[in-house]
Amino acid sequence: MQKIEHRQVAETLYMDTLPNGLEVVILPKPDFNKTYATFTTRFGSVDNTFAVGDGEKVTVPDGIAHFLEHKMFEQPTGTDVFQEFARQGASANAFTSFTRTAYLFSATSRVEDNLKTLIDFVQTPHFTDQNVEKEKGIIGQEIRMYDDNPDWRSYFGLIEAMYKNHPVRIDIAGTVESIADITKELLYTCYETFYHPSNMLLFVVGPVDPENILELVRNNQAAKTFEAPPRIRRFFESEPDQVNESLREVRLSVGVSKCLFGFKEASGRTGVKGDDLLKQEMATKIALEALIGPSSDLYQALYDDGLIDETFGFDYTLEDGYGFSMMGGDTRDPDALLERIRREFRVLTEKGIDAQTFDRLRKKSIGSQLRSLNSPEWIANQFTRYRFNGADMFRIIPVLEELRVDDINKRLREHVSWDRFAVSLVRPL
Repeated sequence: MQKIEHRQVAETLYMDTLPNGLEVVILPKPDFNKTYATFTTRFGSVDNTFAVGDGEKVTVPDGIAHFLEHKMFEQPTGTDVFQEFARQGASANAFTSFTRTAYLFSATSRVEDNLKTLIDFVQTPHFTDQNVEKEKGIIGQEIRMYDDNPDWRSYFGLIEAMYKNHPVRIDIAGTVESIADITKELLYTCYETFYHPSNMLLFVVGPVDPENILELVRNNQAAKTFEAPPRIRRFFESEPDQVNESLREVRLSVGVSKCLFGFKEASGRTGVKGDDLLKQEMATKIALEALIGPSSDLYQALYDDGLIDETFGFDYTLEDGYGFSMMGGDTRDPDALLERIRREFRVLTEKGIDAQTFDRLRKKSIGSQLRSLNSPEWIANQFTRYRFNGADMFRIIPVLEELRVDDINKRLREHVSWDRFAVSLVRPL
C-alpha cells in the first residue's frame, strides 16, 4: 500500500491497486463522524461507441449507462439494496454523468458491512427480459419529466447548440425511443466491458483504519473470479471547433426567460492532463470570476439594471474530449442581456484582468479549495473525477499558487472566442 502525505493540507492518502486491477484509495479523517464511499466506473453517457481489444466496434443505444445504473440495484435474490443499506444505518445513492457512473453510501456506523454491500451489489449484475422492460417505463417517465423542466432544457439546449457530433450533446438518460432498444444482452456487454475492476476506483473517506479497509477489500476481491482486464477502445466522431448553432431557442411555460450562454473549448484544449489540466481549469474559473462573478463590476451593473438576479451563475467544465463555460440565469430581457455581454466581454478581454483583482480571486479560490476538504462527498467525487482525467486533486492548491496574472489573461483571450459562443434561450409561451 502506497502512503502519500500532503503536508500542505495535512492529509495522508493510502492507495493500492489490487491484482484484478481495482484501484483503492483511502483518506482517513479521524476527526470526522461520517464515512463516505464511492465505487466508480469510467463509463458515462458519452461512451456509446466502443470496442474491446481488437474486436468489432459496438454502438449501444443512448442512455444505456444511466439505464445500467438503475438496473444494478436489482439483485438475483430479490434483495432491496436500499433497504439493506438502511438496515445498516447507511444512506445510499448512485449517479451517472457524461464520463462516469458512481455508486455510494454514507454512514456513521457499520462501515465495513456497508462497504461489503456496496462492492457486492455492484459486482452482482442481474438483468432479465422482464426487469429490463419494466425499467423502460420507469426511466421513460423520468425522461418526460425532464422534458418539461425549463432549467434542464436550457442546460442541454446550450450543449446541443455547442456540439455537433460529440455525444456530450445527448441527454444522459437518452430518449424514450433510444432506451426502447436496450436489451439485457446489451446491458451485459456494457457491464462486462466497463465494470471490470481494472476500470473502477473505490474511494473511502472518513474515520477509518486504512489497513482494515484495504484488507476487507482485498479479501472480498480475492474470493471472486474475474476475466482478464479488457482493453477498451472508445470512439468519437471528430468535432469542429465552431459551435453547432449560435442560438437554440424554445418556448415553455415559464414566468421569465432563462438565458444560458458560454464558450465551447477549442479542440486543442480538451485533451490536457495532469497539472496542465488543473492549470487550465483554475485559470479559466478565475478569469470567468473576474469577468462576471458576483464581485465584478459587470455583474453589479447588470444586477442594478435588472437584467440578472440571484439565479445568475457560471461554471466551467473540462473533460477529455470536450469542455465549455456556461453562464446565465433568469432574465426579464435576454436580448438586452446578451447585447451587454457581447459588448462588455470584448472590452474586458482586450483590457485584461489587473494584478490586484487576480491576487484577490486567487486567494478566494485557494480558500474555497481548503473549505472543500471538509466535505467527504466533495473529496471522493472530485478525487475520482481528476484521477480518471489523469490529474491529482491534491495538486490544485500548488497549481493555484503558481498561477500568474499573465496566465489568466492568456487563458481569457484563448477561451473568449466568438466563433465558439452559443446561447440557449427558454422564453415564456
